[in-house]
Amino acid sequence: MKLFECQHCGQPLYFENSRCESCGRQLGYLPSKETITALEPAGNAQRALADPKRRYRLCANAQYDACNWLVTADGPEIFCAACRHNRHIPDLSITDNLIDWRAIELAKHRLFYTLLKLGLPLKTRTEDPNGLTFDFLSPELPAPDGTPHVLTGHADGLITINLAEADDAHRERQRRQMGEPYRTLLGHFRHEIAHYYWDKLIPNNAANLEGFRQLFGDERRDYQEALQQHYQNGPPADWTEHYVTSYASSHPWEDFAETWAHYLHMVDTLETASSFGLTVRPRLHKAAALSAAIDFDPHIAELDQLISTWLPLTFAVNSVNRSMGLPDLYPFVLSPPAIAKLAYVHERIRENRSGRRANNPLRAIIAGLRRRVGVPTN
Repeated sequence: MKLFECQHCGQPLYFENSRCESCGRQLGYLPSKETITALEPAGNAQRALADPKRRYRLCANAQYDACNWLVTADGPEIFCAACRHNRHIPDLSITDNLIDWRAIELAKHRLFYTLLKLGLPLKTRTEDPNGLTFDFLSPELPAPDGTPHVLTGHADGLITINLAEADDAHRERQRRQMGEPYRTLLGHFRHEIAHYYWDKLIPNNAANLEGFRQLFGDERRDYQEALQQHYQNGPPADWTEHYVTSYASSHPWEDFAETWAHYLHMVDTLETASSFGLTVRPRLHKAAALSAAIDFDPHIAELDQLISTWLPLTFAVNSVNRSMGLPDLYPFVLSPPAIAKLAYVHERIRENRSGRRANNPLRAIIAGLRRRVGVPTN
C-alpha cells in the first residue's frame, strides 16, 4: 500500500486514519484519487482538499467507526465502493460484534484498495445476479440459509466470513489446529476473492481454462472428496516442490485461490516497500542474489520484477522478525512451479485490464530463477 499524508499539514497518515493526529482535520479515503484526503465542512457535505471541485460525504458505515471512505455528495449511494457489497453484518448492539466487525471491515477495505488498483471487475448483486457479496456472520447464530454452522467460504459470488475469525485468540487456535504457518483476516479475504475471480475470468474462456488445467490440474475432480482426503491424509510429501502452501495441494480450485492470495500479498507488500524507498543490500559475499531496489509500481510491473525483488525483501523482513523473536513475516517458499502459477494469475489480471491476451513470461521467469543463487529458506 502507498503512503499518505495530510494535505493540510503534511502529517504522515495510515490508510485507516479518520482524523489527522497533528492538525485535527477529519480524513476520508477517496478511491477515485487513490488517496486519503483532509476534509473541511461545505454545507451538508465535505470539501476534499485532494479534489476541491467536488463535494463528498462519508460512507454510512462511518457512524460505526468501521469505514473512512467517501462517496459523492450528489450521488445516490450512501455506502462506499467497498461497503455496498455487504449483505449481512452482525448485530452491532452487541459490543464484541461491533469490535470484530470493525476489524473485518479494516481487512476488507485493504482488499478493495488492491482490487481497484488492479482494475478488477467489482459488481454488486444489483448489477449482476452473481455479483460480489459479503455475509459477516456470528458463529452463535445459524447462517441465513438455515445451516447451523458458519463456515468461511465462497459460493456464486457470496463470500461468508465467520465473525470469530476477527478474534485473535480464536484465529490462532484455528491456525495451530490446522497446522497453518499463516492465518489472518486479510489472508481470508484474499483467498476467498480468488474463488470469485476464478468464476469471472477462467471457465468462460477456453484458452484460460486450458492453461489453468495444465498448471493447476482438472477442477472437475470431486471437490468434497478431495478436501476430505486432504484432511484425512494430509498433503503429499513433496508438496513444497509444487505448491505455495500445503492446502493448495488439496484441489485445483484451492491451488488457484492460494496462489491468487499470495499474488495479492506480494503486490501490496511491494507497494508499501516501494513507498518507503526500501533497498535491500546485504553485507555478504554473494550479496547480488539478495539485493533489490524496490522503486516501482507492482500493480503494473512484470512478474519477473516482482519475483526478483520479493525474494530479497522477504528474506530481509523475515530476518528482522527473527531478531524480535517473532515468526517469519512470509513463512513460505516459492518453487518454480509455484512461480509459474503466479505468472498465470499475473497474466489473467493484466489480460482483464488490457482486454487482450497477455504474453506468456514463464520461460523467461524460470530461466531467470535458474540463474539466481538460492535464497535461504529456513
